[in-house]
Amino acid sequence: MALLRGGEGAFCTNGNTIAALSNKGACVTLSLMDEKETFTAGMAGKLGLEEKWVVPYGRDKAKVSIEALKEREARGKLILVSALTPTPAGEGKTTVSIGLAQGLQKVGEKVCLALREPSMGPVFGRKGGATGGGASSIVPGESINLCFNGDFPAITAANNLLAAVIDNALFHHTTRLDQNKVTWKRVMDMNDRALRHIVVGLNKNGVPREEGFNITPASEIMACLCLAEDLEDLRRRIDNIVVGFTAADEAVYAREFGVTDALLAILREAMNPNLVQSLEGVPTFVHGGPFANIAHGCNSVVATKMALRCADYVVTEAGFAFDLGAEKFLDIKCRQSGLAPEAIVLVATIRALKMHGGADKKDLETPDVQAVQRGLPNLQAHIESAQKYQRPVIVAINLFAASDTKEEIIAVKECCAQMGVCCAVADVFGRGGEGAIELANTVLQSIAAAGQQPPFRPLYSLDISVEERMRAIACGIYGADGVKLTSTAVKKLALMEKNDLTHLPVCMAKTQNSLTDDPKEPGRPTGFTITVRDFEIANGAGFLVALCGDIMRMPALPKVPAATAIRVDVHGHISGMKG
Repeated sequence: MALLRGGEGAFCTNGNTIAALSNKGACVTLSLMDEKETFTAGMAGKLGLEEKWVVPYGRDKAKVSIEALKEREARGKLILVSALTPTPAGEGKTTVSIGLAQGLQKVGEKVCLALREPSMGPVFGRKGGATGGGASSIVPGESINLCFNGDFPAITAANNLLAAVIDNALFHHTTRLDQNKVTWKRVMDMNDRALRHIVVGLNKNGVPREEGFNITPASEIMACLCLAEDLEDLRRRIDNIVVGFTAADEAVYAREFGVTDALLAILREAMNPNLVQSLEGVPTFVHGGPFANIAHGCNSVVATKMALRCADYVVTEAGFAFDLGAEKFLDIKCRQSGLAPEAIVLVATIRALKMHGGADKKDLETPDVQAVQRGLPNLQAHIESAQKYQRPVIVAINLFAASDTKEEIIAVKECCAQMGVCCAVADVFGRGGEGAIELANTVLQSIAAAGQQPPFRPLYSLDISVEERMRAIACGIYGADGVKLTSTAVKKLALMEKNDLTHLPVCMAKTQNSLTDDPKEPGRPTGFTITVRDFEIANGAGFLVALCGDIMRMPALPKVPAATAIRVDVHGHISGMKG
């Protein structure tokens, strides 16, 4: 597939055309550029990359060698897209990210996207994929959602090789690791509740022990790859992974098993960012996909830095709402990499605000300004959090044209004006880049008006205690009154202090469905305390994980999985997959 000239709606590829269903239900065909200009050559030219660095993966996707990072310095301005607290109504953060990039291209800017890879767990489970929607999508959607260029399978294999070597060392008694204190788990990129808690080693002469599977995005290998600057940095991170403890509670590291180079051999190609495009031909790096509640929830550092070397503006997103993905983007990813956004866009929908205001999902089509106003405190909380990082904040109203009313939109805009932030309506699902021109211009004007930005400063310093770091996040971002540690958490924190593992930023692992650690508390709750029930160490990735509430590292399938709606015809064309 070559560069797209434009288009809208849901799509499927067939030869040299793309059949698209517009937001009005009309079927249209999008023309492609001259077949003589390959996708690889077209994208390399658009990005100013030497074609030698762009490695084709079929006709419509590629990888870009990390060696290309050495060619030039970063020149682009980074725009971070986040959102209010998720609701069952959906917020469309990825769709708005893609639409904004297409809008920036429409107004004449050289722009690039840097997004996370989807996991197949949500694709076949409840949520669907992560390639945007309607006229603001990235292609080829099916390939991106299914084992994209082999990255997730490579991370799965590397993770499980380390697990197999650990069990082999236990069997042969060649490790100081206590078999009852192994913390390294196997992974697979699928939702499977039956594998959450299992027993391994029941074979003859085996070493029986309790085990369990995580989903691949929760693997520390994923986080390591996404935060690594290059293969040598990835080597260092893998070496530093803590896989468990001795009987005397001394940390045992992955480097002790002598297979770091074997893991690197599996991961060497996965380290290179993937290159695709949006429906309107915006170059898009899609690379890495750590969970945003249990990990840092952002695409890879190398993909973001590659995009910043190739464009004047780079649009990226962080998982879930500002309190989870964006806080971790800023306090973990930016702290480690030296990256810093020039502006922060918060996505809101009238529908989500209604749900935060107490409206039932079945009533979201009914105009209700009062419900919107009752839900606005949730958006206000995220605006206040974003403003703490001293960057321009812009609210993007992701328009649902069929149901959003003028009065409801005015209520949101008035709230934003009172808080001193700009607000723009974006019809990105229905109109693509054309529907994002107002948002694009608002973002550009906000960046220009801010002038020289102050040096980026994380929310907290690493010089303060772990408890103080958690309090800074809980009180400053969630609006909590404080943080409480269970006895289990206190013991685990002492274990980490004993092993000098508390010098890292904190990744707060809590529900995405509330500012609190209770998923049943929408809106903007007050008078609550965040309870930390346990800690985990991601020493290779470079952060300490504080577990708050019931966080699933291996999600389950719903009663009717999304997989049941997927169809493949005799020509191999896929339908029924949610983007």
